[in-house]
Amino acid sequence: MDSNHEHTHVMEDGTVVTHHHGHSHGHTHSHAHTKAVLNRLSRAIGHLESIRRMVEDGRDCSEVLIQLSAVKSAINNTGKVILQDHIEHCIVDAIESGDNQALEELNKAIDRFMK
Repeated sequence: MDSNHEHTHVMEDGTVVTHHHGHSHGHTHSHAHTKAVLNRLSRAIGHLESIRRMVEDGRDCSEVLIQLSAVKSAINNTGKVILQDHIEHCIVDAIESGDNQALEELNKAIDRFMK
């Protein structure tokens, strides 16, 4: 097992957060909700593309804003799933291995996500 496992997360705003775990407990960064997150992101991307077409077609600004709000909500909910998965897996591993840096990085990521 690695003595210093590093992995990366891409936050909602595109910020890349990389952190290490003191030692790996077989942590491969495979989470229970990965498929669901990918599906949610695909739907949000499709929705955003349809909003772009609305703008190109000169659709009413109010309709566009309502649809943008729906995409923001979908992205925020996807972020919540990722955060929950991260806490349940990565942070549990970090706590078990005494990795306080992972907790500090989680706090930074939460601050950015909540803005």
